[in-house]
Amino acid sequence: MSETGPLCSVDELAATLTTGAEGRKPVVLDARWRLAGPPPAELYAAGHVPAAVAVDLDTDLAAPPAPGSGRHPLPDPADLQAALRRWGVSKDGEVVAYDDGDGGSAARAWWLLRWAGFDRVRVLDGGYAGWTAAGIPVTIEVPDPEPGDVVVRPGSMPVVDADGAAELAATGVLLDARAAERYRGEVEPVDPVAGHIPGAVSAPIADNVAGGRFRSPAELRRRFAGLGVGPGTAVGAYCGSGVTAAQEVLALEVAGVSAALYAGSWSAWVADPDRPVATGPEP
Repeated sequence: MSETGPLCSVDELAATLTTGAEGRKPVVLDARWRLAGPPPAELYAAGHVPAAVAVDLDTDLAAPPAPGSGRHPLPDPADLQAALRRWGVSKDGEVVAYDDGDGGSAARAWWLLRWAGFDRVRVLDGGYAGWTAAGIPVTIEVPDPEPGDVVVRPGSMPVVDADGAAELAATGVLLDARAAERYRGEVEPVDPVAGHIPGAVSAPIADNVAGGRFRSPAELRRRFAGLGVGPGTAVGAYCGSGVTAAQEVLALEVAGVSAALYAGSWSAWVADPDRPVATGPEP
């Protein structure tokens, strides 16, 4: 597989799974997850990309919820390493992660592997919907991969805590990846308080994609420039629990911009009643 950035096309993955890259095939992670269900295991059992292994975001890509760390804290590095090895990820291999199409949960897998020091990981552009729309076969067979030997070395992607997020909102650009109505505080389906971090800019991840695929680098650069992201700007992203904000970080990387992730995100922010909350359409 070529080093063409953080995205992999459906056609490229299909060809690589058929022929292998230099005799090797990538590990494919089925990271489909929906806030309102059905469970990932049910989605996987109904059909998946051939050779894909099932990944549960709640248990594999996150530690148990904790008030100070949010609903999807970063997993313990030892636990993450054990999961990656179980899925067959080797230190000299490659990984492609996919979800239902917008990259919201596949990007969490991408970001975690990058954070863990593994940089040969990409997200399937278009996801499972793009795969099936292309008429490429799926399967219900469950693979039994050879254990991998990847070594997790956390810290390779920038992370900020609540204080760091507040600093970005005040002196740089902090992007709120949630739907605009959650940013404005009109609805809050999950967390106990509605609104946004004061100074944060609304940047729903739905606007990073069109027709289920990521917008072009030029389109994304224009989008983020319109949100205040310019040369030398310090940028961060957050969402409800640190999952879909990884898609924002991925889209920024496609645009050529490095960004930090507030891993605890809104669920960690509102766990402290002394932290300020803003509502309405303005930062």
